[in-house]
Amino acid sequence: MKIQGISSPRRGFTLIELLVVIAIIAVLIALLLPAVQAAREAARRTQCVNNMKQIGLALMNYESTNSIFPPGGISTKTGGYGSNANGMSWAALTLPFMEGGNATNAVNFSLPVSNNAYYLAALATSWYTSNKAFLCPSDGDNQNGFRPDVTVDKANGQYPDTQAPNNPSGGQAMDPITNYLGSFGDNYCIGALTGTGGPWETPTTVPLGTVVPGGRIGWPGFQGTTADINSNGNVLTGSGSLRGMFDYQTTQTVTIASVTDGTSNTLFVGESLPAQRADNNFWQYNAATDGTTVPINYPCTLTTPVGAFGTSIWNSRFSYANTGFKSKHPGGANFTFVDGSVHFIKATINMNTYCALGSRAGGEVVSSDQY
Repeated sequence: MKIQGISSPRRGFTLIELLVVIAIIAVLIALLLPAVQAAREAARRTQCVNNMKQIGLALMNYESTNSIFPPGGISTKTGGYGSNANGMSWAALTLPFMEGGNATNAVNFSLPVSNNAYYLAALATSWYTSNKAFLCPSDGDNQNGFRPDVTVDKANGQYPDTQAPNNPSGGQAMDPITNYLGSFGDNYCIGALTGTGGPWETPTTVPLGTVVPGGRIGWPGFQGTTADINSNGNVLTGSGSLRGMFDYQTTQTVTIASVTDGTSNTLFVGESLPAQRADNNFWQYNAATDGTTVPINYPCTLTTPVGAFGTSIWNSRFSYANTGFKSKHPGGANFTFVDGSVHFIKATINMNTYCALGSRAGGEVVSSDQY
């Protein structure tokens, strides 16, 4: 007689066992996710460094060709920006040395900003061309190189020197932006533009030559112009002079021989966040430069008061605290030095050391272990 075997019933997971497995998986994901995010940020930072090395090389090639570094923007000493200037930025002038010659060739440099209709029409093709080498991949707010124009969004949009040209594709007006701005050094970022300066700056009421404990933070003119220390807007007259590498709008230019502090000790280009600087745009002079008298990564995230440039609400994207270098990299920002090297500088750097790196001929002594 054949005896049938007795099979035991199939046993599944109990609810407690299932919950334990899910908890273990959740812990593993929690442990792995920061590592994955850190790896991605490391890759983005590497790409950012490569972008900045390209920009540094292009600037050196410009200097080799012209025996001078590009001005912060195209202007004239006597007339400022207006009927006799097209206001193109140093970045626009550098494009031919970064395989961007076609975009530059499409610009009619003989047309002044004031000749608005023809100027905008001639600029449209280049305006709506994205310049990827000027975008940091860590900045998730740069929208692939374009942000809305002020005519579309006054609070969050960008304010170039002119309105944006009509979009050839028929979409809304957009402004090309950049994550990399030239350094005007330790000239006042704010100074007399708002009262007597920002909270980090030596007040403009303190006369030049006064011994300031730790050292002076801020020199005339504001943002690298020739303005006097107490000048609010008059950039064409005064005793100020550019201490960094790029003037804001008085067409002071720099030769490599004038970088007497050493090319390895002088900031050239640093990072910027267009969403936190309302006038950031790629082509025009009015947002081509930043300075070192505002701490690195100081946030300017407020979108109010709308359009009130020069507000003393320092966290506003409309305050001139927006002219400080900043990035989305945790703990600091990348900088290209005049020798072409790229260094990450921590946001905790001593302000006097930071300003010493900003000046090209200040005579300060800075060692590499200070930043």
